[in-house]
Amino acid sequence: MKELLLRNVRPFGGALTDILIRDGRIARIGKAEASTAEVEDGGGAIAIPGLVEAHAHLDKSLWGMGWHVHQAGPALEDKISTERRLRRELNIDPARQSARQVALAASHGTTAIRSHVDVDTDQKLWCFEGVAATRQRFRDVMDIEIVAFPQSGLMIRPGTLELMDEALANGADVVGGLDPCGIDRDPKGQLDAIFGLAQKHGKPVDIHLHEADDLGAFSMEMIIERTRALGMQGKVTVSHAFCLGMTDRARAAALTEHLAHQDIAIATTAPASRPVPLAAELRRAGVRLCAGSDGIRDTWGPYGNLDMLERALFIGLRNNFRNDADVEYALHICTQGGADVMEIADYGLREGAFADIVLLDAETVPEAVAARPKRKLVLKRGKPVARDGQALFTVE
Repeated sequence: MKELLLRNVRPFGGALTDILIRDGRIARIGKAEASTAEVEDGGGAIAIPGLVEAHAHLDKSLWGMGWHVHQAGPALEDKISTERRLRRELNIDPARQSARQVALAASHGTTAIRSHVDVDTDQKLWCFEGVAATRQRFRDVMDIEIVAFPQSGLMIRPGTLELMDEALANGADVVGGLDPCGIDRDPKGQLDAIFGLAQKHGKPVDIHLHEADDLGAFSMEMIIERTRALGMQGKVTVSHAFCLGMTDRARAAALTEHLAHQDIAIATTAPASRPVPLAAELRRAGVRLCAGSDGIRDTWGPYGNLDMLERALFIGLRNNFRNDADVEYALHICTQGGADVMEIADYGLREGAFADIVLLDAETVPEAVAARPKRKLVLKRGKPVARDGQALFTVE
């Protein structure tokens, strides 16, 4: 039996207390008597559950490869084709690059990641196999969920469907999709294929939907219809969902109501450059909302650092969250919100849950979001995996 006692910590910024961890789980929250457990003194730090990165692309980062001049054009198709070319030219090895991102994420307090991983007729299963190797290698420090993702299109690239089927049969966790109209120009065909794979393998679905305004609303309605018809409530996520930020607020509200009825979750990156789903409206309607960093310093753009506390800040800024309760909700999206979408068992800062815990030096949770202090200590199932902003394991 292994025990660790976190002394003098403040769960969610509350009263000072102790957290006893036994065999990787939170055994007790409360002032502890004398104990033989190993002791970590939190010094009054805030304790929060592990951050959840619910929308990443671990296979395609340039992190640690030096600076590369951006080459892709502004259109989505330009970014996709440029990335496909540069993967081999720059040797963006998915196993190496995903491992580097695991260390980066852990240093910032993330303990679980949903990663979309490219599957196409050029790369075949190279990216899936690389990230799957990383998932196995770092299974004790990070939970990684893999989405088989047809980044280059599904219907327009014959053979991709069979490759996705193979990835799902060999350990991919989620069926991915992408802009049924804008990329494949065949919404019925793509959605039939995606939901068919989900039914065949008993997997959830996560669809990138960049399509804006009426086009995106049309695709969203088709996704909602299939979710209802196939009884997949609670098993579908729409990522980005820029159409929910449309100027026609009545139509956006109608879509939001349908999303709530079918328990379809939304994943946001809170970008500054696009209309976004409004977090407060989704919350009022009862729509589950999670968040992620999307691409991290890749061929699509130079930004990002996999810091989900910073992502909570972006959500707060993008949604004009100012009072403490709203800023706390921004952090909820990046913790419990992601855990709910990923269906992470026994998550949270409560007795009986796995001890995925982050300690932050701040007076309150809103201050922690605003100031983004270094993560003082990060525990994965009771094991220290990062301290003072540095991972405690090596990847090279």
